[in-house]
Amino acid sequence: MRHITIFREEGRYAGWPANYGIWGWGDEIVVGFTLGHLQPDGQFHPRDKAKPFVTMQARSVDGGDSWTVEPIPAPIPGNRGLSADEHVIPELQIGPLLDDALRPCGGAVDFTNPDGAFLCARSGLKAGARSWFYVSQDRCHSWQGPFHLPDFGQSGIAARTDVLVIGLHQALFMLTAAQPNGEEGRVLCAQTTDGGRTFAFRSWVTPEPDGYTIMPASVHLPSGRILTAMRCSAGSETTSSPLCWIDLYASDDLGESWRHLSHPAADTGRGGNPPTLTRLHDGRLCLTYGYRNSPYAIHALLSRDDGATWSDPIVLRAGGGNHDLGYPRTVQRADGSIVTVYYFNDDPDGERYIAATLWKA
Repeated sequence: MRHITIFREEGRYAGWPANYGIWGWGDEIVVGFTLGHLQPDGQFHPRDKAKPFVTMQARSVDGGDSWTVEPIPAPIPGNRGLSADEHVIPELQIGPLLDDALRPCGGAVDFTNPDGAFLCARSGLKAGARSWFYVSQDRCHSWQGPFHLPDFGQSGIAARTDVLVIGLHQALFMLTAAQPNGEEGRVLCAQTTDGGRTFAFRSWVTPEPDGYTIMPASVHLPSGRILTAMRCSAGSETTSSPLCWIDLYASDDLGESWRHLSHPAADTGRGGNPPTLTRLHDGRLCLTYGYRNSPYAIHALLSRDDGATWSDPIVLRAGGGNHDLGYPRTVQRADGSIVTVYYFNDDPDGERYIAATLWKA
């Protein structure tokens, strides 16, 4: 097990890979994250909201051993941070610019392109949030967009990247909608059958929650079954709920209906943490997440029976300075090693940085 630093700079706040995504082609890996400024002030996330966030992407061509980092080469309204409005003052938010920036996806996207990638973004988390997506056909060297996602009759849609390719022009987008009270959120499944030109609501994945179900991460099994893991909480506040966990739902009809399958992680710590779900070369499932109680850590779970049961937690990295860590994304490289990327801190008042753990299951 080896830990690799992808990006770290004193005074900076680098975070939340799960809000963007990871894409892999053998030993070539690209991961997205956001970069702001640190402001130690006792907040759950000690970032300086009066300074801008910038969307970044990191690329490795050697299976995660070394990385290059650059601003994401995508057309971003006002060059403002993607999926970061809740972290900055109104003058730095992207939401007010969207009316003139978002457009329909005019061409039929080939979702099966082996060099393709898809990135979803949002302006917020609750009622009023708007979402859109980007398409890359060249392994994230360039991105086309921003392409409009509808609201599906909801008061807000908060999209993170969770796209399941079904066919040439058909894909399922797993999204989070605001609840009727305006708070986040509840997971839904949307479908496009014409390459992203139009979308239709397909189903709710979960019953209406007492707290929230947000941030889905999905896989499409060879059997045709779809599995979706999600971050769950008994309370409506994402940074303070006393009971947070991860649930797994299954669909055997391409997202038309769902049933609860298992409860992989009963406790993910203060405020919870999103899962990422990866099918390994040998058919096992790997679920990774940040554990936000002491000892602050990055955990992994393994399943040999397509998610029905799960192993005890495997500690990939311990010793975090506090709860402000995690949001992982995981891929497997050509030699079978697993690459889990996350944000981390060694000191509550120190910089937040992006790291990877390379490990064998």
